[in-house]
Amino acid sequence: MELFQFRHSAFCEKVHLLLAAKGLSYSVNDVTPGVGQIELFQLTGQRQVPVLRDGEQLIADSSAIAMHLESKHPEPALLPSDAAERAQVLLLEDWADTALASSARMALLQGAAEDPVLRGALLPDATPSLVRNLIGAVPGDLLGGVGQLLPMGRDSLIFALEQLLAVLEQRPYLVGERPTVADVAVAAQLYLLRFPSVAGPQLASRGVAGVADQPRFEPLFQWRDELYRTLGRRPDGSEASAPAEAMPVG
Repeated sequence: MELFQFRHSAFCEKVHLLLAAKGLSYSVNDVTPGVGQIELFQLTGQRQVPVLRDGEQLIADSSAIAMHLESKHPEPALLPSDAAERAQVLLLEDWADTALASSARMALLQGAAEDPVLRGALLPDATPSLVRNLIGAVPGDLLGGVGQLLPMGRDSLIFALEQLLAVLEQRPYLVGERPTVADVAVAAQLYLLRFPSVAGPQLASRGVAGVADQPRFEPLFQWRDELYRTLGRRPDGSEASAPAEAMPVG
């Protein structure tokens, strides 16, 4: 299998976690925004990522990829067999992919506008050092009002993170006793708020000020990191392992 991705895309990160959870090996094809998307369209008929190539099949969209993997590789299951629990998982996945994703993306934009080191670290590895330094040196207040994106969204983001904490303080996973697509979808959005080690040394542990550095949210990021270890998430997709038991937050 081959995953076409943008680096540091939460939805591509979601697919990494899904593949790790299933214990599947795969290669990664980093798509360059712009010209790379033209090449992607010529190759796959898709302009957006993630796209998973599985043999002759091309599957776009992280939720569609989740369903494809669940159908083709049913063990370990990431969707409960119980109808009510399955519905909860799918609702949480949809919430994570829409409302939480929007808030996390806006928060990261603001964080990058305010933090020149974070702004430079988010650039592709192939970015020339001169360009990287120039972008890092741009004053945050010149970045087109990015800092105004979040005032209303910040409150909803903080509220959402607090509710996730309340759930995970009581049980190891969002629904049931094993990891599900809901956990994967939420963890993928938390990637943008404080980067895990798989993001690379320049980004690891950096994130959105006021969230990543808040002690009250530390248990949530610890849960995220433990989920990564449980699922066997590796930067290159190697050494993936089946899910194991994990400890509750706190």
